[in-house]
Amino acid sequence: MATVGGYLATRLTQIGLHHHFVVPGDYNLILLDKLLLNPHMEQVNCANELNCAFAAEGYARANGAAACVVTFSVGAISAFDGIGGAFAENLPVILISGSPNTNDAGAFHLLHHTLGTHGFGYQLEMAKQITCAAVAIKRAEDAPRLIDYAIRAALLAKKPAYIEIPTNLAGAACALPGPISSVVSQECSDGPSLHAAIEMALAFLHRRLKPILLAGPKLRAAGAEEAFEELAMALGCSVAVMPAAKGLFPEQHKQFVGVYWGEISTLGADSMIDWSDGILCAGTVFTDYSTVGWTALPAGERVLTADFDHVSGLGVDFSRVRLADFLSGLAKRVVRNDTTMVEYGRLRPEPRQVRTAESKAQLNRSEVARQVQLMLTAQTTLFAETGDSWFNGIQMNLPAGGKFEIEMQWGHIGWSVPAAFGYALGSPHRSVIVMVGDGSFQVTVQEVSQMVRLRLPIVLILINNAGYTIEVEIHDGQYNNIKNWDYVALVQAFNASDGHARGYRANNGEELSIAIRKAAVNTQGPTLIECIIDRDDCSKELISWGHCVAAANARPPRTV
Repeated sequence: MATVGGYLATRLTQIGLHHHFVVPGDYNLILLDKLLLNPHMEQVNCANELNCAFAAEGYARANGAAACVVTFSVGAISAFDGIGGAFAENLPVILISGSPNTNDAGAFHLLHHTLGTHGFGYQLEMAKQITCAAVAIKRAEDAPRLIDYAIRAALLAKKPAYIEIPTNLAGAACALPGPISSVVSQECSDGPSLHAAIEMALAFLHRRLKPILLAGPKLRAAGAEEAFEELAMALGCSVAVMPAAKGLFPEQHKQFVGVYWGEISTLGADSMIDWSDGILCAGTVFTDYSTVGWTALPAGERVLTADFDHVSGLGVDFSRVRLADFLSGLAKRVVRNDTTMVEYGRLRPEPRQVRTAESKAQLNRSEVARQVQLMLTAQTTLFAETGDSWFNGIQMNLPAGGKFEIEMQWGHIGWSVPAAFGYALGSPHRSVIVMVGDGSFQVTVQEVSQMVRLRLPIVLILINNAGYTIEVEIHDGQYNNIKNWDYVALVQAFNASDGHARGYRANNGEELSIAIRKAAVNTQGPTLIECIIDRDDCSKELISWGHCVAAANARPPRTV
């Protein structure tokens, strides 16, 4: 026999988890004990439940799946924020919550960490709205079936799942796990639907003179990056990516024509998308942010969309068609058409000339971006926080092997700090750099202490411009001003007596360059580099985007 907690631990390790993220609370302590007994998985403490969920989200980006364990209500409801982000970003994070003793509900007890009512089912109902599967274990004998169901649902849908385990059942006996294949086996495309979708796509492309491929963020969730590149090579056309898909197609590839983001696109991608008469969208997600306030939304008969599990366009829709199967199958039969590449040879813009600032001149955004670009290698993963870091990050030229992480759908300020922490544990051989603003940093700064604790050499490029710059460009007000902190001293405080974090402040390019060199040799902990720039110093892309998003937000109500 196994225990409920032991069963869960076994399943988590079997799906590839080497870590799970936790915040202890009295309803999950026995469960945490049982998880600790598994020698193949390390328990990682987080400072609070929001950070715990975001750390797991970052781990899922690196490792394919993740788990976080919290206590009832005061823990889980806080974690729901990050779990909502995982749902929006298509990441299978398993949220596990301890819950009250099974005897208390029937006895009509009022319990701590609850709403002060006799019913405890409200948390499960909340979880159902932000997960693809939510289960509450009421009997130990049901645990294997419910745990397997929730984990499998998360892996298939690439969405979070929720498992609730009462404090007196975590150590209760249950059946041993069966073969893991029942949990991890993949669903296949429906053969006839796949064939029909490919035939339709072939006809679509045959009738287009200027086809182009547009990659979206769901490519990763669908495991379709290689299949997409296979199709690009076979078709020979231009390839653009959406901002949230940056890095999912190699930027050094000869067919790469930039990031498509409306009027703030890179490398002329908008010109190519606008000129094309046939856009095959793969895993795309069009929102007010990604379309620059609905000003850049490809639509109509020139668009064919291949989504996570279905293909649609021209008035037809084919369900149960897996994206990787569709792209790979289409690549084997498509006729080469490089018209858009020929045109791009005429439209390709000249490389951006980035001027090196005077070494003693006041530091500015452009100089920070220039020096961060020099830090990027094949082993680097760059995190771009919500804010002007989005726009600076999108402009970066990723070297072959370089990776890029952004949270554009959820857009939660502060996401990058705990997410980078989790990512670094999931990909320990990669160098992690975070570009984050001061306002965002203040939301989740506590997780830097966990980077110190685990000696993770993450480099934090903190842009201190005294406020929420992205909000300023959308709609300014006094609420966008924040209290300045002594960020360098804060990092030293996290060190206490045993940490190895380093903090540096840069007021000019020379100081930034020196700080970056010092960060490169600090392998025993994080390095924070505070970059002091003017409050109004932001990218022109943010200004343009902010104006369009503000206009979209200000649309008057429709009259009937």
